[in-house]
Amino acid sequence: MAVFAKHGFQEVAVKAKLGRFVLEKFISQEMENLSLGERLRLCFEQLGPTFVKLGQLLATRPDLIPAEVADELRKLHDQVPALPFSQIQTVLESHFGVDVKEIFASFDEEPLAAASIAQVHRAVLQDGSKVVVKIQRPGIQDIIAEDLSVMYTLAELLDKYVPESRFYQVKSIVNEFFKALEQETNFVIEANNIRRFQRNFINEPNIKIPEVYMEYTGRKVLVLEELEGIPLSHRNALEQEGIDREAILRVGLRCYLKMVFTDGLFHGDLHAGNLLVLPNNQIGLIDFGVVGRLNKKTQSAIANMLLALFTEDYERLAYEYVDLAPYTGHVDVDRFSRDIRDLIAPYHGLTFKNVNAGRLLLDSTGIAARHGLQLPTELVLFFKSIVAIEGMGRIVVRDFDFLSYSLEFADELVRGRLETSRVVRELANTAKDLSSVAQGFPRHLKQYLRKINSPSYAMKFELMGSEDLRLSVVNSAHTIFLGLVISGLLISSSIIIVSDKGPKFVELPVIALIGVGLAMILGALAFYRYLRKR
Repeated sequence: MAVFAKHGFQEVAVKAKLGRFVLEKFISQEMENLSLGERLRLCFEQLGPTFVKLGQLLATRPDLIPAEVADELRKLHDQVPALPFSQIQTVLESHFGVDVKEIFASFDEEPLAAASIAQVHRAVLQDGSKVVVKIQRPGIQDIIAEDLSVMYTLAELLDKYVPESRFYQVKSIVNEFFKALEQETNFVIEANNIRRFQRNFINEPNIKIPEVYMEYTGRKVLVLEELEGIPLSHRNALEQEGIDREAILRVGLRCYLKMVFTDGLFHGDLHAGNLLVLPNNQIGLIDFGVVGRLNKKTQSAIANMLLALFTEDYERLAYEYVDLAPYTGHVDVDRFSRDIRDLIAPYHGLTFKNVNAGRLLLDSTGIAARHGLQLPTELVLFFKSIVAIEGMGRIVVRDFDFLSYSLEFADELVRGRLETSRVVRELANTAKDLSSVAQGFPRHLKQYLRKINSPSYAMKFELMGSEDLRLSVVNSAHTIFLGLVISGLLISSSIIIVSDKGPKFVELPVIALIGVGLAMILGALAFYRYLRKR
């Protein structure tokens, strides 16, 4: 927590009960002129690779954090030096159980790429196959486990002691981050993702997915076929002989939209470095550590959202968000749609060649969050991927218009869904569901009738704000009781004074004086409680 205090978050640390006297010496005056996002980015950079990856996740979630903070966190990168081959060799030999030379005919000790979780090397198998080997950094699991423990502790403290942090759902963010890291650090999951993409694109000759060597792959080591192409991020990727820019763009977009609308499984990190331009207008895909999964409902909602964005139907876009989020009765859809209109309307009249549709959709998730809607992670991941797709599309074709292209392909894919065999199959599934409901209805009705006819049956009602009502009734009852006691004391004392019996003090019966005194004390108490409640 000292790192956060040093970067200007000492008030949060104090609220979280972490001790002002410990933290004050860490406060840096240099932080005063920096924005919240800049200070948070500096914190994550100092705390190391796990927090850097958390910052990268947050940068894609404007529905969870303010947009200006997300923009700043996008500057975070995995800036880690490559490990010496001796350390990588230890991981490989522990994984294979034999010397590396028994598996590989040659192994390039210089890494092809290095990141916070793993680094990648070229190699050649004993049978001559060219491969790339992804090796997990030694000890990274322990570092991640320790950092996650710290994150969970901080999330608990913030949720308990800093009420304003609850809007940002800190615990939910850490849980989502944990799930993402759990998948990213298990290369068996990535290998299975690649095999699924291979099956999905088996009939697409223009898309190349690398082969996975499962016999050499495990949790910490992934061995893949090497694709010999040029990453789209390289300037000369499109200068190869025989490469048609427009053909490459259409192949790539068709591939992406097939993932989204047909397969329901899409590449979640589709930036220019993960697309390779191959000869004969082929595209190769690599790095399947992050994938998104879409069910039929979300697929349909995405198609409707793109159409609503294209036709500027803000109300329809708002209702798609409401339908996808968990039910809440507190959303003012009219106001929500007006806020979305205020976001998008300034771009009215501009073609989507000049507007980043993905960025607009990502920004709209922030508006949804302010209206109390919790959107599926997959939807936000999809919007993030659109931003990347648009960026790559404009590398290939300067006036690339994602919406026009996507609606054209989506229309073709939707028509494919209307094939007779598919329609018959879906109608058959619907008929089965309706039959199941019809068969079960008499049993459920019988059970419900037995329940309400039971002598012990009672219906439970829960009133919102009932606790405040209960306290009000209890306080009123206490006040009435005190009033009755005071009245009783005064009446009794008056009767004793009139009867003029018993021992006296200043010519008044002592018992009557005691009664009047008690009545005055109780009256003062009742008056004090009344003033305190006001």
